[in-house]
Parts: sequence; C-alpha cells; structure tokens
Amino acid sequence: MAKLSAFPKAFMDDLCVTRTMSLFDWIDLAATLEVDGIEMYPGFFASFEPDYVAKVKQHADSKNLEIPMMCCSPDFTQHDAAEREKELEKERFWIDLTAQLGGRFCRVLSGQRREDVSREDGIRYTVECINAVIPYAAERNIVLNMENHYKDGYWKYPEFAQRLDVFLDVINQIDSPWFGVNFDPSNSIICGEDPLDVLAAVKHRVITMHASDRYLISGTIEDLKSQDGSTGYAKNLKHGVIGKGLNDYDAIFSTLKKEGFDGWISIEDGENGMDELRESVRFLRGKMAEHFGS
Repeated sequence: MAKLSAFPKAFMDDLCVTRTMSLFDWIDLAATLEVDGIEMYPGFFASFEPDYVAKVKQHADSKNLEIPMMCCSPDFTQHDAAEREKELEKERFWIDLTAQLGGRFCRVLSGQRREDVSREDGIRYTVECINAVIPYAAERNIVLNMENHYKDGYWKYPEFAQRLDVFLDVINQIDSPWFGVNFDPSNSIICGEDPLDVLAAVKHRVITMHASDRYLISGTIEDLKSQDGSTGYAKNLKHGVIGKGLNDYDAIFSTLKKEGFDGWISIEDGENGMDELRESVRFLRGKMAEHFGS
C-alpha cells in the first residue's frame, strides 16, 4: 500500500543555511501532519556523528515517523574524473546514512547542466557513475531512485537530465533491480513538458514519487518551453495547495495503480505555510485512498 511522507520545502534555508530550525524541530512539526514518514536531505543534519544520527532516528521513531528516503543531489556532470569520484564518495556516504536511518531509497541525479559539458559526455558520466555506485547500494539494501529533476536549490545550473529525452537516454542504459525512477510531475511542468507524457514514458520504472502542484502566475505552459536554462526557478510559476494546480492527480495515480505502484509518495509543498501543507495532506490522503486503497 502506498505511503505518504513529507519534505520541508518551506524550511530549507531555516534547516540548511541559517540553522534557525533544527531537524528535531522539523520532526516535531511533521508529527502534527497525517503522514507516515519524512524525507531527508543531507543539509538538514547538524552533524553526521553516529550518536547524532541515532538520536534523529530515535526521535522520528518516537513520533511514529519512518525515514524512507534520502533526497540527495550528486553532481556527476563534471569533466574532471577526480571531481566525479568525490561525488561518488558523497553518494556512498549518503547511502550509508540512509541505511543508518532505516531508509530504503537514496536519490541520484545527473548533475548540473554546465555549458562546457556536451550531451554525449554528460550522459556518459552519469551512466558510468550510477552504475559504479549501484553495487554499493545493493550491499546495503538501498535502492537508488533517479528523479526527473529541475534543480537542486543550492546549485548554480539546472539539472543536466531535466528534459525527458535526456533523462530517458540515461535511465535506459541502467538495468538493475536496485535502480528506479522518482517521478515528480511538477518538474515536468517547469521545463514545459506534460507530466502525463513524462509519466507514460517512465511509468514502468517509477518506485517513488514527489507530490506538489504548480500554478501559472502569468503566461502559458508554452512560454516555459522557450526557457534558456535559467539559473533560477521559473518566475511565472508558483507552489500551492496540491490538487488545485496544473497536475491531474487522478490521471497520475490511476496510471501508477495500473503499474502496480505501492511506493512512497512524498509531499514537496508548504512554501506558503503549514496550513496549506495540511490541506495538501488531506487532498493526497483522499486521492491515495481512492486509487490505492486505505
């Protein structure tokens, strides 16, 4: 049965930059939501010492919250082999951290869409790196999930494999039971693609999902297709309550149901406050019960 987790999109800087919110504070907030777990990000951690990590897990356990996924952002699209190896070391570390927290999934990405990296090289670097780290993940019973991503909030450039054709060129070269797709419908909208078209192309490989919604402030979806890879998020889109934006969750969930999906769905919402996040939780709980059973 599909389960629901939450990611603190509204509190990223509080957790990662200013440190005005602790990870324990976020766990306490998440416990007030009707969710089964919380999704992690390496920047949330004040320390990676075993005692601190154990306390984080104990605190989540005390609130009956699982920690299913580490939402990390390896940057493999670099010409320097030594730099790619550093990113692999980070990914191995994050895989270990996921295992320590009792998680099952650790995200992988391609990397940043740097101007000096060709399509051919970027795809090759990404495939080589993911294939190199899969055995390490498998030994620790961790599944790598690659997201159709737009941009890590702390990167300069957007995702190299942002667009579907490049994304498919990567994942179609990786064949392992320890690898799958984390589908994010809103990321498709950001780059001017139809989320249902993207889902149709990857539905048989989706093992986890990010849930959010986007609203057009101005212009049309067609305008998004002409973006030149800007370094920030699209200015004519905004976050909002899930179910009231551009994503068709009935179509998304019915497609996943037909594929036998029973994985985690993680909410990436709440930029406008906890009240909207709670409303999104209620909407998703209802839709998940309708499509996947209670």
